[in-house]
Amino acid sequence: MSKHTKLDKDEKKLIREIFWSSFALEESYNYERQQALGFAIGMWPAIKRYYKTKEEQAEALVRHMSIFNTTPHVVSAITGVATVLEKEASENPEFDKNIINNVKVGLMGPLAGVGDSFFWGTVRIIATGIGLSLAQQGSFLGAILFLLIFNVPHLIIRYYGAVFGYKFGLGLMSNAKDTGILSMISKGATIVGLMVIGGMSASMVNLTTTLKFNIGGTAFALQKYLDQIFPLLLPLLYTLLMFKLLKKGYKSTTILLITIAVGIIGSLIGLL
Repeated sequence: MSKHTKLDKDEKKLIREIFWSSFALEESYNYERQQALGFAIGMWPAIKRYYKTKEEQAEALVRHMSIFNTTPHVVSAITGVATVLEKEASENPEFDKNIINNVKVGLMGPLAGVGDSFFWGTVRIIATGIGLSLAQQGSFLGAILFLLIFNVPHLIIRYYGAVFGYKFGLGLMSNAKDTGILSMISKGATIVGLMVIGGMSASMVNLTTTLKFNIGGTAFALQKYLDQIFPLLLPLLYTLLMFKLLKKGYKSTTILLITIAVGIIGSLIGLL
């Protein structure tokens, strides 16, 4: 944590702006970039403060349009860290701006795991149980208590998450100048991000083949042997193919249509 434990008036104002703008996170959720546009909007108070020209502001906004997804209630902590990194980027021409997205990706997965477990898996269940018990008795307090039990801790954590993230970022930058820790964190965040993407590819891309070969009167199912040699090989290859198409400039909508066509045609010809 930073030695800079007390925030001045201007920093407190910035924290409040970050807190309120963070509620835009899911207002434009989409399957191409998920919460990226909402996160970029959440970063606007910092971007307009630290960058003075429209070109610099536009560059920063585009930077935050990389795919992003986390539990909305804890996003302010990531915004706080990113705010300090953007400040450093605006003041230091030699600062590697790729670090900003590397740190974001490294934080979004772990915080999403904690946030989902706490808010969706615990607080929501408790609030629903209490709210429903009163609602079944015909009391309007059921709905009110549900909203209070869920949102009071949410709002507290969301606000102080921004404070913690901002202070953590300050400590990160002050230590980085002396120890080079930022480059290590960036490398670690990149590794974590790749692991998250790999895990998502393995769990969310479902691709198998029904192709069989008849050798000497015995049927050999190709998928069975692929699973023995290299489990989930087809999902991996298909993910890499889609990534290559993205790098070549194909739009996500085009790739989605290709995927639908591959699924339909593969099923009709007995390949998938």
